[in-house]
Amino acid sequence: MEKISHFIDGKIYSSSSSRTGPIFNPAIGQQIAEVELANKDTVKLAIESASKAFVKWSKTTPISRSRILSKYKELIIKNMNELAELVSKQHGKTIPDSKGSIQRGIEVIEYATGITSALKGEHSTSVGTNVDSHTLRQPLGVCAGITPFNFPAMVPMWMFPVAIACGNTFVLKPSEKDPSCPLKLAELAIEAGIPPGVLNVVNGDKEAVDTILEDKNVQAISFVGSTPIAEYVYHNGTKNNKRVQALGGAKNHMVIMPDADVEKTTDAIIGSAFGSAGERCMAISVAVCVGDKTKEKIKNNLLEKTEKLNVGPYTDEKNDFGPLNNKAHYEKVLGYIDSGEKEGAKLISDGRNFKLQGYENGYFVGPTIFDDVKANMKIYKEEIFGPVLSIVTTKTYDEALTLVNDHELGNGAAVFTRSGNIAKHFTENAKIGMIGVNVPIPVPVAYHSFGGWKRSLFGDHSIHGPDGVRFYTKLKTATVTWVEDNAGPEFTIPVLS
Repeated sequence: MEKISHFIDGKIYSSSSSRTGPIFNPAIGQQIAEVELANKDTVKLAIESASKAFVKWSKTTPISRSRILSKYKELIIKNMNELAELVSKQHGKTIPDSKGSIQRGIEVIEYATGITSALKGEHSTSVGTNVDSHTLRQPLGVCAGITPFNFPAMVPMWMFPVAIACGNTFVLKPSEKDPSCPLKLAELAIEAGIPPGVLNVVNGDKEAVDTILEDKNVQAISFVGSTPIAEYVYHNGTKNNKRVQALGGAKNHMVIMPDADVEKTTDAIIGSAFGSAGERCMAISVAVCVGDKTKEKIKNNLLEKTEKLNVGPYTDEKNDFGPLNNKAHYEKVLGYIDSGEKEGAKLISDGRNFKLQGYENGYFVGPTIFDDVKANMKIYKEEIFGPVLSIVTTKTYDEALTLVNDHELGNGAAVFTRSGNIAKHFTENAKIGMIGVNVPIPVPVAYHSFGGWKRSLFGDHSIHGPDGVRFYTKLKTATVTWVEDNAGPEFTIPVLS
């Protein structure tokens, strides 16, 4: 059976740890490999490698770093098929979905190649008599990233390209559920010319995470995952005087006004609620219909179109989405569906007991829709992270906005309407980090920043884009004057009065 290890100091590294974790093909529910789980010594070895590499890398000119990243981008494009296959085989998402996520990561690398302009400081002359002032943005040192199973290529690429473009070095701790793609990304980085030690990958569990949180040489930590773990990472990281951006969970609402286009809105719900099996922090999981008539039109159209969705393994290009990633999460999602029924929500499309010939042991859940969902129900309050949609009905737009704002999570939200006034009001008044107007999944492009509000983000910085540059650099301000010119009389410039 294949054994997957780590990537430290520019090469594959196998530790002495005897602890391993299983890796499954979620479509068949069978173990296909095992991954080494790093102990404290292995993580510290990666951090030490990054610390040594920082000395030279931080002094490499920004334009030189940019040129290397340009080569890196081309290598990822060249190896797109292999990377997508690694993602799909271990995660379960379809090949087109995997390629789309990798493309999103590539866009961040493209942004990072042009980061030289974002690193420029500001300059003011004559802030005092013969006194100038200017600012510099300098790298932090060793940075670390802790990433989730749902996007094993994209989320790491939201972090390390910006970090290393700014002159930092990086230690990545990806999910132990699907670690092969991050390792391949590290190998391609070396091929592109990124020096050994600048990007390291350690696979592991809580022991690896806690080592990163506690090690004094790690200056900053980026995290994406569930809200409870995001809060844990944030508080423990900052307790150890580290800069932390920790992106947590989501419960994204789509407010549907009576004037919304039914066909386009329904298509948007299906793609955003069920795409990637709902394992996206920007998935729409609550459809808030304003008015009973709006609900009936949307619901009927939704049920008709949902029946035509194809669910199956990534090897079939006709499939719309695949299985959930692992058995524990599969059982958790089924438990949420059971809970919704018990609490009185009306189950109008049941994705449980979905079976596919030849894949009976796969972690498949079909499209699931609840109607008559109330705000006090567990399926409304908590992130399910599966292909489960809740329909809530309100009488007015104000009630719908209140629902959005009262929820403890504030990652993304959308409004579907033809009204410019409603769109403007929702954009300005929804207490949400990312807003879509007739856009179901409002993920910002790479040169803007991604991040939620409330308990969807711990820390003051969003990820990638301008906020990413601010997070991975520290500001220095210099105030300068010269009492005399020591270059010699032949170079002295007369002081003009």
